[in-house]
Amino acid sequence: MHRSRLALGIATFCAAATLAWERSASACGGCFHPPPPPTQAVTDITDEKMLLAVSPTQSTLYDEIEYSGSPSSFAWVLPIRGTVTVGLSADVLFQSIDELTATQIVAPPSNCPSPNCNQGGGGCGGSSNTAAFSEDAGSGSAGTMVQVLKQATVGPYDTVQLHSTDATALDDWLTQNGFEIPTSAQPILDAYVSEGFDFLAMKLAPGQGVQAMRPVRVTTPGAGLSLPLRMASVGTGAITGITIWVVADGRYEPQNFQTFTIPTSQLVWDWSTSTSNYTTLRAQDEATFKNAAWEIESSLVLSEQVISSVILAGGQYYGNGYAPGTTADATQDYAPTGDFSDAGTCEQDDAGDGGGGDAGGDAGVGGCESADQVRADDIAALFAGMSGPTVTVTRFRSNIAKTAMSTDLLVQASSDQSELSNVRQATQSVNLTCPIYHGCTVVGQGTPAQAQASVSGGCSASLPGGASAGLGIGALVGALSLLARRVTSRRRDRRG
Repeated sequence: MHRSRLALGIATFCAAATLAWERSASACGGCFHPPPPPTQAVTDITDEKMLLAVSPTQSTLYDEIEYSGSPSSFAWVLPIRGTVTVGLSADVLFQSIDELTATQIVAPPSNCPSPNCNQGGGGCGGSSNTAAFSEDAGSGSAGTMVQVLKQATVGPYDTVQLHSTDATALDDWLTQNGFEIPTSAQPILDAYVSEGFDFLAMKLAPGQGVQAMRPVRVTTPGAGLSLPLRMASVGTGAITGITIWVVADGRYEPQNFQTFTIPTSQLVWDWSTSTSNYTTLRAQDEATFKNAAWEIESSLVLSEQVISSVILAGGQYYGNGYAPGTTADATQDYAPTGDFSDAGTCEQDDAGDGGGGDAGGDAGVGGCESADQVRADDIAALFAGMSGPTVTVTRFRSNIAKTAMSTDLLVQASSDQSELSNVRQATQSVNLTCPIYHGCTVVGQGTPAQAQASVSGGCSASLPGGASAGLGIGALVGALSLLARRVTSRRRDRRG
């Protein structure tokens, strides 16, 4: 079965949820489709990624989805506030932000001793063994009770934005229009209706296969600071991993959930496996909070130019910087939107707006855009309304329990606006081995104590097994002297 990825987002409200056939599917909001046949099992989402770009003027949240199954079964519902702008995107955005912010645990200095023979004014040399590793449309009676705010075809999707004050009518409308509502989701939808939410519903357009699924971003005016975990709980398992990035003019954090940060002083590097205890510490802290808290992984001030360059390079980051002028083929991550002629140019745009291209990202609505234009829209939406030239990217994660997703996640500006590096150097280590020397030659590996003994006394070295290299050499010299005396004595006997 073909597997596709889709980034879905909303500024005011967005979360992750899924049901899947044969392979995992994840969505921002609720992903509804008919129950699978008896021979097919439902696979719960195991991990989700979301990126929220928030400014005073607008907010855009991208979310990655994986879906497999019948294209006609794909249906997605998201609670929103008012009308929103839907545009196409690409998961290279996640790849780029992840590349820039991934947690890296660096090994501590090995401090292995080295001999110093003062040969040629220098020492014997040695090795440090220090390394860094990354860790880690309506019909029927329901139609009179449900207001269609906006309809549009966005790339391969038919989208509709709905308003209703009657939860039953909304359920009926969705069901009549091909959105199979799981029983567990009905009270969640009812709660959002009673709280005054509107809804964005999306399906693959007729004739579109799963292979046509494209990332989508959803933008709303103003600063949206909530993610609907209640809707996200639809289709999740007992524990769901969620990573969230907030891109803004400052550092952000969860407001209504507990948070924690793993102290660097607790990090221990294991030289035998070249890994740290970072994931173990995280699991311990999550268990302490009963999988209902978020770890603040990092908060970095990054140049908009660097982020844009990594996106333009196809998600590739070059060490301590980026390669200026390096641009990957946009068609490898993005696809043109709208109708193109055989000559590769846009057909007549009836709307007269060139298919969008604004910071809100209405690419594909009423016209067409090239892959390069779609990518430019993605970058423009990411930084829209921010002061620049830098932004703060805060990364937090939770392996969250389904029982903790009974309330929506609110984020707020953090009282601590300092940077929190994603590069952490362990201060403790275990299972360290060091070179053992015989003079200036490495003759084996051993514990730090054995290595220290091998270099004590200048270039005299302890050999493996505990024998002193100095004594071994002395014994060898003595043996050679004895042999020389015996040879001389025999020669004298022959002469006599």
